[in-house]
This record gives sequence, structure tokens and C-alpha cells, in this order.
Amino acid sequence: MTPTAELSVTTLKGVGPSLSTTLQKLGIFRLIDLLLHLPIRYQDRTHLVPLRQLQAGQECLVQGQVVDSQVVYGRRRSWVVTLEDGTGYLSLRFFHFSKPQQAGLKTGHYVRCFGEVRFGPKGLEMAHPEYRAFAVPPEEPEGRLTPVYPTTKGLGQGRLRNLTSQLADLSWPDGQSTPFQTLLYLHRPPADASQADIEQAQERVARDELTAYYLIMRHRQSQRAHQRALALPRSQQLGRELLKNLGFELTGAQRRVATEVLLDLEQAMPMLRLLQGDVGSGKTVIAAFAAIRAAEHGAQTALMAPTEILAEQHYFNFSTWLAPLGISVVLLTGAQTLKQRRPKLAALADGEALVAIGTHALFQHDVEFANLALTIVDEQHRFGVHQRMALRAKGRTPHQLVMTATPIPRTLTMALYADMDVSTIDELPAGRQPISTRAVPESRRGEVLERIRGALEGQQQAYWVCTLIEDSEQLNAQSAEATWQTLKVQLPGINIGLLHGRMKSEEKAKVMAAFNNNECQLLVATTVIEVGVDVPNATLMVIENPERLGLAQLHQLRGRIGRGAKASHCLLLYKEGLSEVAKARLKIIRESQDGFYIAEQDLKLRGPGELLGTRQTGETQFRVANLRAHAHLIPDVVRTGDRLLKEAPGQAQALLAAWAPPDTGSIAV
Repeated sequence: MTPTAELSVTTLKGVGPSLSTTLQKLGIFRLIDLLLHLPIRYQDRTHLVPLRQLQAGQECLVQGQVVDSQVVYGRRRSWVVTLEDGTGYLSLRFFHFSKPQQAGLKTGHYVRCFGEVRFGPKGLEMAHPEYRAFAVPPEEPEGRLTPVYPTTKGLGQGRLRNLTSQLADLSWPDGQSTPFQTLLYLHRPPADASQADIEQAQERVARDELTAYYLIMRHRQSQRAHQRALALPRSQQLGRELLKNLGFELTGAQRRVATEVLLDLEQAMPMLRLLQGDVGSGKTVIAAFAAIRAAEHGAQTALMAPTEILAEQHYFNFSTWLAPLGISVVLLTGAQTLKQRRPKLAALADGEALVAIGTHALFQHDVEFANLALTIVDEQHRFGVHQRMALRAKGRTPHQLVMTATPIPRTLTMALYADMDVSTIDELPAGRQPISTRAVPESRRGEVLERIRGALEGQQQAYWVCTLIEDSEQLNAQSAEATWQTLKVQLPGINIGLLHGRMKSEEKAKVMAAFNNNECQLLVATTVIEVGVDVPNATLMVIENPERLGLAQLHQLRGRIGRGAKASHCLLLYKEGLSEVAKARLKIIRESQDGFYIAEQDLKLRGPGELLGTRQTGETQFRVANLRAHAHLIPDVVRTGDRLLKEAPGQAQALLAAWAPPDTGSIAV
């Protein structure tokens, strides 16, 4: 890393203590941080548009002479300045202004401004444009595109542009490790730079960023090799007892993955394994085998789930499987009273309870474990990295099993999970029926109702999923509460339940118990049922406004049906006038039930989204790399990273110095 890069931003002109503090909110401490704070888009201010050619909605640079300036009074007081350039007129309107501003735009002065043209009361106008005033006609516009940066309160675009323009005057070698000249180019592309030119430069920088991230992941993996956890070798063979009592045969994929996990637990090096499997593939039983192995050694397991519904589902399954083996399981959720929690906390603290299942309540300060050897995080993308680390800190370097039902494209797994071992359950349990999926326009709602009625009369159960809890004027989507009320009128004699995230835990548990026991035939719910709901008798699902959901979420929701031996059907009840992206999304979900294929398509359509969860939003927010645009780089990134580790550790270290958090330290080679 060049010494210039490591200098503090306070070495730049105009950066005092106040501005330095503001910049720190954007993660800008050093000059390299500012250099890596790249524009999100560009404005073309390289040529002037004659006033007579202006059109509403156009964002452009204009110039004219002030011919009128007055404060006008209407619904809101405003200051209107009229410009003329020999071809036409344009009004500039300011709702917030001061005496010095008014004095600076005198009649006869020249004004160059940039903004969006809109229709005003008396013709075209710009509201609060960026502008500069001149006593004489100004020189030609600068021949470079103008950057627009991500910013924060108290830091305007002009100030940021001033700071980044100072970077160009400093000494930046274009070394192999960090493309400084490419970064400078992206801050001030020339006027003739095409979109392809900019994308090519972004790709070069993105390649470096992704390579650095891969090196960080490999560094973490090498650090783990030097840590020590409690080895959990084969002992009482209680897992064999569970196999006998399960009541179903494990698939070949489940047997393979269970073996991978249990072999990891036998080692003194802490396990860090990502277990991914499509909805309904049977990940939970793998977690149970791991918990049994820990219990055989008198060690404890903590399983953290993102919702109370999912935590309760896990608690039911684990209690059913483990209690007959003499393994005590407790449930901890935020909704429990102190009186309810106290005996459970005591059982964990003295080691009597060997398995704790819960929500974020598990890592609160009053939860103490006698001997925590294994942590399991379900639906890991819903937790921040700090939450996962807080749970891990409850033990002495425990083994970690991280589970997700959101399949991650193999391309991304190679680089973004390079610190983890990855297991995949790629086989569904025998007897599962494929789910027929159809898109139905809102105009055929009556037919959907009849389909529901027929299924319920056939002693089956159904879900009706809504994307909102209450009616909203902003969103044209059916709410769960309004739909529930309507369906009660349209389907008399049928017990219809309502489930959404704002309900109290006891209410949710009561509704779910009624649905589980077939006392409630139709469940109107929000996406709260996306995970953790397993009712084999439910064979029909209606999803309102599916166009508002991502592919991964639609696939998760659909996975609540098709869990028994009967054929299941999913109806996507959409509003007319879908966008092209929405049409593409519904086509993919209709045609495929392969979670990995759907994940790949989701990545192409909308980027990583929650697919990566905290890998994207909690641990590392990529500054340049956009995984939708740059996923194709990853195979080469992995090859480059591995080569640097073997052949050029100094170059790898320089990459890390530019991109990695300050506490990453030296990489292990």
C-alpha cells in the first residue's frame, strides 16, 4: 500500500474535526477510504442545453442571464428568478432562500445551473437547482462527467466532489495490487466516456474487491485451524436410537450430510459448516444428530431461529426426538415472562438442560451455559453477524452449524463462504409430490374461491397468504385482516384463522395449534409463515400480489405445502399490468421447483438481496462489486486468490490493506 493511501483525510484542504467526524459515518478515515467511496451514478454537465429545447422531466445543465427576480406569495412563499439565453426563458424557484442568495442573483448576472425541468404555474421551471452566479459570461463547462456520491446528513455533493477532486493532485502509483488510476478515472470520467467504458473500469475494481474478500474468508479459515474446540468423538451411539425411532428413512443426501457434520464434531478444530437444503429437504434432523453427539459428552447445544414460530417448531421436533433419549430441551423466547424463564436459565447454567432452542433471547446477558459446545443458527441470513458472534461467545470456541433453506448459487458460495465448509442436501424425502403452480389474474378471484371451497370440503387445509397486515393507501395490495374478514363472509361454516407478525406470541401459538390440529381449515397469513410451519394436510396455497415478493420468498412460501403424500397446488393471484420483471419472476416460479435454479435466476433478476443476508449487509457491504453484474468474475477471483496466497503473498497483503477492515491483520500463507 502506498504511503499516500494511508494518510488521514484530515490532510486534505477543508477537512477539520467536524467534517472528519461526518466522513467517518461513511467509513472514510484514510485517503484510500475516500478513493474507494465511488459514485453511484453520473450527471452529464458537459454541454449546455438551449432554454427553448427544454422538456419536462429532463435533467440538464442550462445557462442564462437574470432578467427578473421576485418573491411571490401563493400557498407557499417562494422566490422566482427568470433566466433568458436568447432562445427562451426558464424560471428558477426557491422555497428556502436568504438575503445573501437574493443579492447574489441580481438582474444582469449570468447563472449556470443543473437540475430537473418541470412544469410550473407559468411554464417550465427548475426547483432548487444547483447553481453558480457570474458577473460576466462563464467559460465552457468542464469536459468531465459529474459524479453523484452516496452521502450522509450534513455532507453535500459539492463538498464531496471538492474532496475527491483533491485526490487527483496526489501521488498515486498504479501498482499491481490496487488500481489507483482506475479509481481516479471512476471519480472523474471524461465527457466522451461511454457506459461500457465506465462498466469496464468498475469491473476491474470489483475484481480486486472480490479477490480481497475471498482472501479475508481464507484468512478466517486459516485462523480457525489454530483454534481449539471440544472434540466430540463417537460415544453412546444415541444417534442410532433416534434413527430407529424417527418413523421415516433418511435420504441418501441426509445420510451423507449427517456423516460430514459428525466427522467435523470429532475434531478439536472448531467446525464451521454451512448446511443448505431446499425447503422440506430435512435439515432439522441433521441438527438433531449434531445436538445428540454433543449431549453424549455432557455438552450443550444452542439452536437460534429468527422467529418464535420457527423456534417453537424446532422445540416440538427436538423434544419429540430427544426427550426419549433422556436429553432435556428448553425453549427461550423474548415473549416469555421472567417467571417462565427463570427455571430454564437455571437448568442451562447448571448443565441440567443440554439443548436450548430460542430466538434472539438466547444470546441475552442473563443466559449462561455450563458447557456450550455447539451453536446452530437456522435461516442464518436473517441474523446480523454480531448476533451470531454473541451466541458463539456464550461458549469456549464452540462448533458452529449454520443452516439455510435459501439455496445459494454455487458461484457465490465459492468466494463468499470460502471460510466455511459447505454441505448440501440435494434430495427431497421419498413420497413428496410436486407442487403445481399457476398464475391467476385478479379478475378470476371467484374461481380461486371455489377451488378453496372444494379443497376444504375434501378434508384438506389451505393457506391464503397476503403481503400486508392492514389496508394501505400507498400499496395496492390485499391486506391480511381485510381478506380474513371478506373470506369469513364468502366461506360461511369454515373455521378461518388469521396469523401475522404483530400478534402476541400466545395468540400466534393458539392459531398455529388450531391449524396443526385441523380445527382451523383455512389460514390467512402474512409472510410470517415463510419458515417454520409444517402441516402435511395443507395442500393448497393462494398468494395475493405475488409480484411484490422476490423469487426466493415465493419459493419459501410455496414450500409450506407439498409436505405430505397428497398432490399440492399453489395459485399466484396477481394484479393486472405486471412489469416485465414481475412477469419473468412468476414465469420462473411456475416452471421450476429447484431452489438452486430459482436462486440463480433471482440473482440475475434483482441481485443478491437477502440471498446473502449478512454476508452482504452485516459483515461486508461491497463498495464497488455488484453481485448481479459481477458474479461471472467469481471463478477467476477464486483462482487469482489461491495463486496470490501461494506465489505472491506481498501482493495479497497489499490488496487486503486496501479493501479489508483495519483489524484483519496479516494473512496466513
